[in-house]
Amino acid sequence: MVMEIVDILEKILILAGMVTLGFAIGMLFNGIARKVSARIQNRVGPPVYQGFIDVFKLFGKKTNISHGWIFDLAALFSVSGIALAFLFLPVAGYSMLSTDGDLFLILYLLAIPALGFALGAGASGNPNAAVGVMRALMSMLAYELPLVMVMVAMMVYYNTTSLANIVAAQANMQWAFFIPIFFIGALVADMALQGMLMEKPFDIPIAPHEIATGPMVEFGGKHLGALMLYKMMGTVVETTLFVDLFLGGGVVLSVAQYGWLAYLVNFAVWFVLILIVFLIAVMIDNVLPRFRIEQALKFYWKYDALIAIFILIWIFAGVKI
Repeated sequence: MVMEIVDILEKILILAGMVTLGFAIGMLFNGIARKVSARIQNRVGPPVYQGFIDVFKLFGKKTNISHGWIFDLAALFSVSGIALAFLFLPVAGYSMLSTDGDLFLILYLLAIPALGFALGAGASGNPNAAVGVMRALMSMLAYELPLVMVMVAMMVYYNTTSLANIVAAQANMQWAFFIPIFFIGALVADMALQGMLMEKPFDIPIAPHEIATGPMVEFGGKHLGALMLYKMMGTVVETTLFVDLFLGGGVVLSVAQYGWLAYLVNFAVWFVLILIVFLIAVMIDNVLPRFRIEQALKFYWKYDALIAIFILIWIFAGVKI
């Protein structure tokens, strides 16, 4: 009985440690993004640890404004949903939680924090927040269509709906990024990732100069700090999903052969890969103007989705042959 309790506590500590690590990496990436953007614009910019300072400062403030219990729970929904999604993702080939069909589950979990965020913003009653929520939901509907089609093509190709199995298959063969048809799929998914990260030209939901950051306009203090954590963890989750799908999760060494050394090396490779993927998004953000919502829908449904349909047809034709 005592051993069972110890095992449960150990698992809880490991899960909490992984979530804390995800938040820490997200805050670091936030600072790196601001520094890179500043250098592109020929500015000095804040230090790379600015994300940590902002979050700690916001959680140290008193939050006096509330628009009801839905508004208060929005931050909790967002943070808990994105943290749970992170635990289902293979990080450097290691999955904290994993099941068959977890690709569908991850997509579902990624929708929960966004919808919770939308409910909280809607409860604020601010018209800018309502406009931002509408744009966010329309953007999500737009970029998820090509992304899901590419993911279905990968499920068919690897004959599994488990992301952990897809990562393992790439470790045994080759990364999907180097398969010509999935190289095209990676480009499609990267454009969807740009929308998921809400970076230009798809930062339509926040649009600071148009709708004063949209859904976040009424949030402040601890509420805003929690939403910043959600956004930062979202960066890690979404880039990790891309790396797991197309870059083998960063796995370069077998744990069976190299033990703990493999964990350390794979983690380092995973970290570098998600950083590169994120920096590409940041650089695109700094050189492109913002789309209007109808332009974003047209891009995803007319171009990205058509390429994704081509990939699906190609994969299904190959399976039949």
